[in-house]
Amino acid sequence: MAYDRERAVAYARRWALGRNPAYLNFDGLGGDCTNFVSQCLYAGCNVMNFTPISGWYYRDAAHRAASWTSVAYLYRFLLENQSVGPRGSEVKPTDVLIRDVVQLAWEAGKYSHSILVVGFCGAEICVAAHTQDAWMRPLSTYRQQQRRFLHIEA
Repeated sequence: MAYDRERAVAYARRWALGRNPAYLNFDGLGGDCTNFVSQCLYAGCNVMNFTPISGWYYRDAAHRAASWTSVAYLYRFLLENQSVGPRGSEVKPTDVLIRDVVQLAWEAGKYSHSILVVGFCGAEICVAAHTQDAWMRPLSTYRQQQRRFLHIEA
């Protein structure tokens, strides 16, 4: 199934500064950033992957895949997924498109924040995020200097 980038960004625009009541808000449980990015990806692909252990899905807070809310597990799912649901590849910042994903790390290799590319402010990448809610926030305003860019392919 094709990834509908317009639907993903429309969802991000609607919920970046609020919470969709259909999903638990994970702010008090380690952060809501990857939950929000997963919701946006789901809006764009409209299919979940219910593969036990390695899938990507959300039924409710108690019935969800780790990849739905975990930075590391979402990364692994996107790069390794060979079934239904979104797939991705790591790309250079110059190859990022609107509705792709950026993950940020404070320490080398310890990625802890997921954000969605929703536009460009001139030549700069602008994002939407939860935990520290944002809409059209320039990527340069994030202090985390280690970044990985994930192009969503399907």
